[in-house]
Amino acid sequence: MENKDIRARTVKYRDKTWDLPEVDTKEYTHCFHTYPAMMIPQIARKLLKRYGVEGGWLLDPYCGTGTSLVEASLFGMHSVGCDINPLVRLIATAKLTPIPRRTLTAHLDTLNDCLFQVEFSDKVPEKPVPDVPNLAYWFSEEVIRSLAFLRAWIDEVEEETVRNFLSVAFSETVRECSYTRNGEFKLHRMPAEKLADFQPDVFGIFRKKLSRNQHGLAMFMEKRQDVDASVSCANTVSGEFPMPRPLGGYDIVVTSPPYGDSHTTVAYGQFSRLAAEWLGLPNARKVDRLAMGGHPTDSKLTDSPVVAAIEKIRSVDEKRAQQVAAFYTDLGGSIHSVAKMLSSRATVCYVVGNRRVKGVMLPTDAFVISEFSRYGFSHQQTIVRNIPNKRMPHKNSPTNVAGKTAATMNEENIVVCERTNL
Repeated sequence: MENKDIRARTVKYRDKTWDLPEVDTKEYTHCFHTYPAMMIPQIARKLLKRYGVEGGWLLDPYCGTGTSLVEASLFGMHSVGCDINPLVRLIATAKLTPIPRRTLTAHLDTLNDCLFQVEFSDKVPEKPVPDVPNLAYWFSEEVIRSLAFLRAWIDEVEEETVRNFLSVAFSETVRECSYTRNGEFKLHRMPAEKLADFQPDVFGIFRKKLSRNQHGLAMFMEKRQDVDASVSCANTVSGEFPMPRPLGGYDIVVTSPPYGDSHTTVAYGQFSRLAAEWLGLPNARKVDRLAMGGHPTDSKLTDSPVVAAIEKIRSVDEKRAQQVAAFYTDLGGSIHSVAKMLSSRATVCYVVGNRRVKGVMLPTDAFVISEFSRYGFSHQQTIVRNIPNKRMPHKNSPTNVAGKTAATMNEENIVVCERTNL
């Protein structure tokens, strides 16, 4: 049966053309930095092609490293993104900011000359080391010395745009040169028997990141439209609104909110903590507590599609039920704020996963639809796609029993709602 026939019968349908298993997800400045559970750019691109308004304004209230914002700049929409994580705000800002080719090349040439001299002398000059807790637990002495040298060099760059560009490559270098286990979102140290053989080439890794990012930025600058793009620390859960648009000033939302509280799903704060501390960014250890669901609550949701699922979880684990309830309470509060920022004919596109907790599936897609319906939005469609290329865990421990796992999310839902009654 053709997809159009399916759509004629139901507003929720599976469409394999949205799976996109073979696409290059590292085009343009999307190559800048790895990050957990990133929405692939082709999803935002397809949504903008279908619902975007050239010259209009896009909002991403949980922008992460700026995937939707980059795509908006390529499409021709102004954009504003929000995130409470200072590291991802830095990454998103760098991905969106053009730097004259000559300016960037001159700085990179100077850096390469400096690193060559250091390598030729066979001794890295001592520089002040940032106040990073448990530094020796996560890094060898040689790595600490090299990272401190790079950090000091970056700090001396006067142009903020170039300094941000360098800091993003430095951030990835920090993680790759640390003792953290590969492929982990949470901070786990590699086994002791592997530490002696782990001798990363700090300067070599940093150079490769810079070269890759320089190429990505050049491609982005060739294709981006003449539009504005900015990143804000506004927390929509707390009712904060980003500048510069007034309430009612946004035409579309394209976003992928967190799948759940950071303590039990994707630990965004833990993933970014070491790099954020090396860069001296604020609240590096508070990101997961500040995130949605960061504070468990005794309050119970009512008149919501997730109530029955939460009560099933409560029957086996009260604390987990409180954590889940806190997440959906915060997500609902955020949607309330987002709705205030949208125009009278706005479209919202939320890419969400229906995760499992204690073996119970949580219908996040239905929750998003229900919450937006409170503010004059009607559900247009939900596209179900498989997740072939998203960097996220597919299994968790449903009972906290060692070795016992269950599937979390192998597919996600693209929920589309339009405001029809303001």
